[in-house]
Amino acid sequence: MSPSHTLAAVTEQAQAAARVAAESAGVKVSDENSLAGFLEIEALFNRVWLLPPGESAIPSELLRSISHAGCNVTAARDPAGRLVGAAAAIVTPQSTSMYSLIAGVLPGISDRGVGFALKQHQRAWGLARDLTEMTWTFDPLVSRNARFNLTKLGAQVSEYAVDFYGPMQGEMNANDESDRLVAVWPLTSDESAACSDDRPIAVERPDFTPNDVLKIGPDGDPVLVAADGDLWCRVPADIVALRGQNPQLAAEWRRSIRSIFTDIFASGHIARGVSRDGWYRLAPGGTA
Repeated sequence: MSPSHTLAAVTEQAQAAARVAAESAGVKVSDENSLAGFLEIEALFNRVWLLPPGESAIPSELLRSISHAGCNVTAARDPAGRLVGAAAAIVTPQSTSMYSLIAGVLPGISDRGVGFALKQHQRAWGLARDLTEMTWTFDPLVSRNARFNLTKLGAQVSEYAVDFYGPMQGEMNANDESDRLVAVWPLTSDESAACSDDRPIAVERPDFTPNDVLKIGPDGDPVLVAADGDLWCRVPADIVALRGQNPQLAAEWRRSIRSIFTDIFASGHIARGVSRDGWYRLAPGGTA
């Protein structure tokens, strides 16, 4: 089969998977190109990130420019037409990659699959334009997002960016440093296709003994272990709540995870999944 036919087949699969994901989440997902829609999206993102009045996660005029330039602004609406999620991505010049700037879902409905439907729409959008990879950044301490990105979607990580945006404002970030992992999502991979059909690879942290423990976390429990040929790194169950309750302990977690990930990535390991209880699976480079 020729590469073009292969890409066409993957694109068709992605479009079908995107339709199923939207139906399962009970939303209509489409490209947004209206000023009224961009204003709604700006307000939704500000609500998701708990920003104070006058602050904006991404201004509506920038969303309009992104859309006008031929890049991606995606909106998810419920049957009543209410905006419940959105995402925006730009195209990387002179490459086959797209870059996801932002994605968010209305608080209180994050378990309905709206975020998954948004990403599957973006995957299909990119493949229809011969784009085969998407990248974005996310906070390594937010285990829920990490599991969604690496396990649910099939992305992988081998780069840690220290204080990527500088100090972050807003109640959610609590003035924490903005360390980020750089997710790379191969849109044509077998794993990404399986994930799009809701068949992700199971990631379960193996049992380990005290001899397997390499480091202890800020809470006094194991944070880095070696088991079954991989390294496993744990992050807090809810770093957002911890930032509000104990900022000092949250900052200790930031420093601890920063040290661990920078050393592990320097050794050639790749983050390939996250368990439900917040353990990253870090496999040697070249292994599945």
